[in-house]
Amino acid sequence: MAARHSLILRGIAATVCCLSLLGSLTACNYVAHYQKSNYDYASRGKNDPKMLRARSYGTLSNNPKQHDNQYFEYSSKASYDVKALPGVNTAIVLFTDKNAYVAILTDWTATGTKSHGGASTREQDNTGTTEGVYNVDTGGRTPVGPRVATPYNSYFTHKDVSDLSSELKQVIADTVRKDLPLMQEVHISANQEFVNQMLEFAKLAWGGENLQSYTPQFNKLVQYMFSRGNDVPLPLYEAPPSGASSPAESNTSGAR
Repeated sequence: MAARHSLILRGIAATVCCLSLLGSLTACNYVAHYQKSNYDYASRGKNDPKMLRARSYGTLSNNPKQHDNQYFEYSSKASYDVKALPGVNTAIVLFTDKNAYVAILTDWTATGTKSHGGASTREQDNTGTTEGVYNVDTGGRTPVGPRVATPYNSYFTHKDVSDLSSELKQVIADTVRKDLPLMQEVHISANQEFVNQMLEFAKLAWGGENLQSYTPQFNKLVQYMFSRGNDVPLPLYEAPPSGASSPAESNTSGAR
């Protein structure tokens, strides 16, 4: 009887061990699956398929005129596909004869969208979401101005290009290249001012305007953002296109 009882206990113990091992393997498989998915941009493991390919974003050539573009256009397909990625709330993709430029806002739908931590990587103060106001400094309840990204209660922007996770940039660039396979380089930023200015160029395309006259201003923006350009780009609502007169000049000439 004692021997039989001992045998039963051993069987139970073996079953518990097997179940425990199975649970551990299942948990490990889940973790591995998650890390290899587009919901995790933080792990950067050696077997992560997102990091097995050659880098497809950023500067890939030594051409000093890489950002001297001849024209630019808006890609609705690439913009939609990038926006559909986990961790991306908003995306605007403009492409040229050479490059694709991507402006994004990030959100909470994926982990590891930032390359590193610290308050310096955040450009938003979202405390107003719990205070019932938009701007906790002024108490205002609505956003002001033609901007998609703001300092208050906005989805996330990141000041420097290097603040975005390398995995996130790789996935975005691969996505863009599927839609725009002829691009030499894909440049990505979530800088607040860059996102807002890219929106202004996209609005022109949505409105069916001829974009050619705006190319110098567009080049100034991307050169400043990605090539350490010296000229600070003005938003379109503050600067007329090349060859056009400003509102002030138009009023002066009308007065004459």
